[in-house]
Amino acid sequence: MAAEGTTKKMIATQEEMVENKVPIAYRDQCAHLLIPLNKCRQAEMYLPWKCGGERHVYEKCEYELVMERMLLMQKIKEKEAQSHKAQIPQGQPAALPLIPKTANA
Repeated sequence: MAAEGTTKKMIATQEEMVENKVPIAYRDQCAHLLIPLNKCRQAEMYLPWKCGGERHVYEKCEYELVMERMLLMQKIKEKEAQSHKAQIPQGQPAALPLIPKTANA
């Protein structure tokens, strides 16, 4: 099952995430990598120079998710711009000016 807007599949189940106390905000397509990272962190008493490999793999997964979402959003904006451009009749300004002109100008 892939979430909308991404090609990555969910590997960790809801039961695994609940069992391993993964916060709800982190229950995404990379949660299966966060579980062993958190176990390593607890075993190594959260020393920042430990668990570097697990952390790198998890952060790379999160980066790829963000980049996928950004590309999808860019495609959506381009599609909206094209449809908006087609709706504007010729001879009219594309948008209202942000700063209105005064009466004397």
